[in-house]
Amino acid sequence: MHELGIVFHLIKQIEDVAKENKIEKVTEVTLEVGEVSTIEPKYFKECYEWAKKRSEYMKECKLNMVIVEAISFCRKCEQTYSTTKYAKVCPHCGSDDTYLVSGDQVIIKNIQVV
Repeated sequence: MHELGIVFHLIKQIEDVAKENKIEKVTEVTLEVGEVSTIEPKYFKECYEWAKKRSEYMKECKLNMVIVEAISFCRKCEQTYSTTKYAKVCPHCGSDDTYLVSGDQVIIKNIQVV
């Protein structure tokens, strides 16, 4: 379960920002999580709820996760498509000369503080 390591990293980043900005408390965090980011949202939330209790700034911090659709681009026909539905093969032309455009990221989108 690699989610716990990612949660620890996330909390450290947020705590560093809180310290630098003399923030007393972080109340809410919004993450953008790609469909193919390798993060399982259910496990991530469980790890987050456990780990935040050990944080100086985030003990009561709410976590919001926005799931970002995985989109691929086909170099041959220059169209995009859903990666999770069609994987590497373009549904428009059948080419496998494709690449992932979005959906593998984990980004801190917003932090609310007191």
